[in-house]
Amino acid sequence: MVSYLLRRLPQAALTMLVMSVVVFVGVFAIGNPVDILISPQATATERDNAIRALGLDLPIWQQYWSFLVNLFQGDVGRSFVFNVSALHLIMERLPATLELALASTLLGLVIGMPFGLYAGLAPNSRVSTSIMAGSILGFSLPSFWVGIVMIMLFSVHLGWLPSGGRGDTVYWLGARWSFLTTDGLAHMAMPVLNLALFQISMVIRLTRAGVREVILSDYVKFARAKGLTETRIILVHVLKNILIPVITVVGLNLGTVIAFAVVTETIFSWPGMGKLIIDSINVLDRPVIVAYLMLMVLMFVVINLLVDLAYMVLDPRVRLESR
Repeated sequence: MVSYLLRRLPQAALTMLVMSVVVFVGVFAIGNPVDILISPQATATERDNAIRALGLDLPIWQQYWSFLVNLFQGDVGRSFVFNVSALHLIMERLPATLELALASTLLGLVIGMPFGLYAGLAPNSRVSTSIMAGSILGFSLPSFWVGIVMIMLFSVHLGWLPSGGRGDTVYWLGARWSFLTTDGLAHMAMPVLNLALFQISMVIRLTRAGVREVILSDYVKFARAKGLTETRIILVHVLKNILIPVITVVGLNLGTVIAFAVVTETIFSWPGMGKLIIDSINVLDRPVIVAYLMLMVLMFVVINLLVDLAYMVLDPRVRLESR
């Protein structure tokens, strides 16, 4: 496993370097933050001084080189708007986004796998048909519309849940978390469910397809011939072999949920990274945008690596191939 990690690290470093060029050029070559950050009533001298202070008077290659040198020192720049470290701003919002992403992924697995398992074992039953029809709705309904309906139903009409915000938080492990308080859990309920609907539907269909394929395999037939109970066959032989595709898709989708939770965070006024990046785009706060995008690239690289390591744990063939 160590040799495998050593082979993957240069690939990850090259990926980060290429993406840094793409992100930097894409963000810094579009728009002019000076037009937004500096008052139109400012004099030409004040305008020139602000441009030099922000480093926007340099050619783009010099700006990138300065960004790259600072990046290796752990500095991604200072926010044009707040005049603090862009990474500090993002790390303050990261726990809020991680709460939603991890909770929705866990909910997707806890609900999706049992339903998908049942739908795969009894594909012709009415319950299975209803489950698959519900999964289609989960794929089809837009998250912004579902979020608005949730607010109208559970907050406005029934008054069961708060419509927005993060609620009470508890300081733990250097960050503030909502899931450790009752009020925080109440505020998390609707945004987590909104994010989880797509994942529940995806896990249901992946699990069902995997069960239908595995249940007809020779080793399952051999296990039945040995006299093993149906419960043991399902838990040991079927479930373990369908975990690989499920882990692959759910793991990669976790990065997508973290990166694109912006719609849910906006609807429910959740103070996460998504809301921060929208505000930063509106004012062309380039350092914050670049820091956010680079963090997303790093997350995808790490998640891909963790998924590959999970393969090695679940599938002995992968371990033999890596050797």
